[in-house]
Amino acid sequence: MKSSEQQELAEKIFTVIGGIPFGKVASYGQVARLAGFPKHARKVGQLLKNLPHCSTLPWYRVVNSQRRLSFPQDSIKFLEQKSRLQAEGVVFSKNHVIAKCCVWE
Repeated sequence: MKSSEQQELAEKIFTVIGGIPFGKVASYGQVARLAGFPKHARKVGQLLKNLPHCSTLPWYRVVNSQRRLSFPQDSIKFLEQKSRLQAEGVVFSKNHVIAKCCVWE
Protein backbone atom coordinates (compact mmCIF):
# COMPACT_ATOMS: atom_id res chain seq x y z
CA MET A 1 0.00 0.00 0.00
CA LYS A 2 1.40 3.39 -0.99
CA SER A 3 2.00 6.11 1.55
CA SER A 4 -0.86 8.22 0.16
CA GLU A 5 -3.21 5.22 0.39
CA GLN A 6 -2.13 4.56 3.97
CA GLN A 7 -2.78 8.21 4.85
CA GLU A 8 -6.23 8.04 3.25
CA LEU A 9 -7.00 4.81 5.10
CA ALA A 10 -5.92 6.34 8.43
CA GLU A 11 -7.98 9.49 7.88
CA LYS A 12 -11.11 7.52 6.98
CA ILE A 13 -10.67 5.16 9.92
CA PHE A 14 -10.17 8.05 12.34
CA THR A 15 -13.27 9.77 10.92
CA VAL A 16 -15.37 6.65 11.51
CA ILE A 17 -14.05 6.22 15.05
CA GLY A 18 -14.75 9.88 15.77
CA GLY A 19 -18.33 9.26 14.66
CA ILE A 20 -19.07 6.38 17.04
CA PRO A 21 -21.82 7.80 19.26
CA PHE A 22 -21.51 8.32 23.01
CA GLY A 23 -22.49 5.11 24.81
CA LYS A 24 -21.98 2.87 21.77
CA VAL A 25 -19.18 0.59 20.58
CA ALA A 26 -18.06 -0.67 17.18
CA SER A 27 -15.81 -3.59 16.26
CA TYR A 28 -12.48 -3.23 14.51
CA GLY A 29 -13.99 -4.92 11.45
CA GLN A 30 -17.04 -2.68 11.49
CA VAL A 31 -14.83 0.42 11.60
CA ALA A 32 -12.76 -0.90 8.68
CA ARG A 33 -15.91 -1.64 6.63
CA LEU A 34 -17.46 1.75 7.32
CA ALA A 35 -14.18 3.40 6.31
CA GLY A 36 -14.31 1.55 2.99
CA PHE A 37 -11.51 -0.90 3.78
CA PRO A 38 -13.35 -4.10 4.77
CA LYS A 39 -10.28 -6.34 5.01
CA HIS A 40 -8.26 -4.02 7.25
CA ALA A 41 -9.56 -4.68 10.78
CA ARG A 42 -6.00 -5.27 12.00
CA LYS A 43 -4.96 -1.91 10.58
CA VAL A 44 -7.61 -0.28 12.77
CA GLY A 45 -5.96 -1.89 15.80
CA GLN A 46 -2.49 -0.83 14.69
CA LEU A 47 -3.58 2.76 14.20
CA LEU A 48 -5.22 2.86 17.61
CA LYS A 49 -2.19 1.29 19.26
CA ASN A 50 -0.05 4.11 17.88
CA LEU A 51 -2.34 7.01 18.81
CA PRO A 52 -0.57 9.77 20.71
CA HIS A 53 -1.49 9.91 24.40
CA CYS A 54 -2.92 13.41 23.92
CA SER A 55 -5.39 12.22 21.26
CA THR A 56 -9.06 13.01 21.87
CA LEU A 57 -10.23 10.26 19.50
CA PRO A 58 -12.61 7.91 21.40
CA TRP A 59 -10.38 4.85 20.89
CA TYR A 60 -12.05 3.10 23.81
CA ARG A 61 -15.30 2.72 21.80
CA VAL A 62 -13.64 0.15 19.51
CA VAL A 63 -13.90 -3.46 20.68
CA ASN A 64 -13.43 -6.91 19.17
CA SER A 65 -16.04 -8.82 17.18
CA GLN A 66 -17.13 -10.79 20.27
CA ARG A 67 -18.12 -7.47 21.95
CA ARG A 68 -15.19 -7.76 24.34
CA LEU A 69 -12.25 -5.56 25.15
CA SER A 70 -9.06 -6.73 23.47
CA PHE A 71 -6.66 -5.86 26.27
CA PRO A 72 -5.71 -8.52 28.82
CA GLN A 73 -8.22 -8.59 31.67
CA ASP A 74 -7.19 -6.50 34.66
CA SER A 75 -4.43 -4.71 32.69
CA ILE A 76 -4.32 -0.94 33.11
CA LYS A 77 -5.61 -0.41 29.56
CA PHE A 78 -8.44 -2.92 30.05
CA LEU A 79 -9.54 -1.18 33.24
CA GLU A 80 -9.26 2.27 31.62
CA GLN A 81 -11.29 1.23 28.57
CA LYS A 82 -13.96 -0.49 30.65
CA SER A 83 -14.21 2.47 33.01
CA ARG A 84 -14.58 4.96 30.15
CA LEU A 85 -17.27 2.85 28.51
CA GLN A 86 -19.17 2.35 31.77
CA ALA A 87 -19.04 6.12 32.35
CA GLU A 88 -20.92 6.43 29.03
CA GLY A 89 -23.52 3.88 30.11
CA VAL A 90 -22.16 0.86 28.23
CA VAL A 91 -23.36 -2.31 29.95
CA PHE A 92 -21.13 -5.34 30.53
CA SER A 93 -22.13 -8.86 31.55
CA LYS A 94 -20.36 -10.65 34.40
CA ASN A 95 -17.92 -12.15 31.89
CA HIS A 96 -17.14 -8.74 30.33
CA VAL A 97 -19.27 -9.04 27.18
CA ILE A 98 -20.84 -5.76 26.06
CA ALA A 99 -24.65 -5.76 25.74
CA LYS A 100 -25.98 -5.87 22.17
CA CYS A 101 -27.97 -2.68 22.80
CA CYS A 102 -24.65 -0.82 23.14
CA VAL A 103 -23.39 -1.81 19.67
CA TRP A 104 -23.49 0.96 17.08
CA GLU A 105 -25.74 0.05 14.17
